[in-house]
Amino acid sequence: MIPPDTCLIGVDLGGTRMRAGRVSASGLEARVETRVPAQADADTVLTHLYALIDRVWTPAVTAIGVGVPSVVDLARGIVYDVQNIPSWQEVPLRDLLQNRYAVPVYLNNDANCFALGEHYFGQARDWPTFIGLVIGTGFAGGVMIDGRLFTGMHCGAGEFGTMPYRDGIFEHYCSGQLFLRQHQTPGEVLYHRALQGDAAARAAFEELGYHLGQALLSILYAYDIPRFVLGGSVSQAYPLFAETLWTVLHTFAYRQTREAIALRLSHQTDAGLLGAAALALVAAAND
Repeated sequence: MIPPDTCLIGVDLGGTRMRAGRVSASGLEARVETRVPAQADADTVLTHLYALIDRVWTPAVTAIGVGVPSVVDLARGIVYDVQNIPSWQEVPLRDLLQNRYAVPVYLNNDANCFALGEHYFGQARDWPTFIGLVIGTGFAGGVMIDGRLFTGMHCGAGEFGTMPYRDGIFEHYCSGQLFLRQHQTPGEVLYHRALQGDAAARAAFEELGYHLGQALLSILYAYDIPRFVLGGSVSQAYPLFAETLWTVLHTFAYRQTREAIALRLSHQTDAGLLGAAALALVAAAND
């Protein structure tokens, strides 16, 4: 998918860690990561980002792509209100990176990059239309329609986690937040207990499956796209909540859509990073 003379850097600015990788036609050549200094001032965070990119930079790099957990002004290259970095309220990230590295820079939301990564390199290479869902510390998605990323007018399409649900939003019930809010226990701890047969822990994941099913029903009614790729840390526990999830999905009102529902699990641990790199491929294809 990457032309032989192309070398890209992808950056995944996650909730707790930032990752960077150098990608070429031969695959992921180098990968580094570090913790996000979330409470630092804006310039300090930027310095850490520069240092990370420098570790995978070579003169052969032709473009940089960055996925950020925030709203992005795609036309101006500005990121706003980055969820996990309070000091990044309005950062002209594209211009800052282009001035430093003198190559084209492309930005997008991190969940959109996940979907793009799965489309170019992962489970959705044969699906031109699908929705990629990241289920981890948060809950968000990226929407691919006819092989093109649909971002909406303000790069906010796919923010399913912020849709109202019950006494809060879907993210409170369809991510690791459920375990902390409802059970006062980290999801990883409950996961290991569930694997050992703990009934209460297994019930917690069945609860997650129910709420996730409700979220997918809402997405189906809004988009009529019955194909999903699930990624993120919580998705690895799929066998523990699959039965409850599918019980809910089978209640979808329209038979043809219901029978077409398909779920695939991401096998790509760096889908967000690879998708960020692929932003350059998308830009080249649109030129």
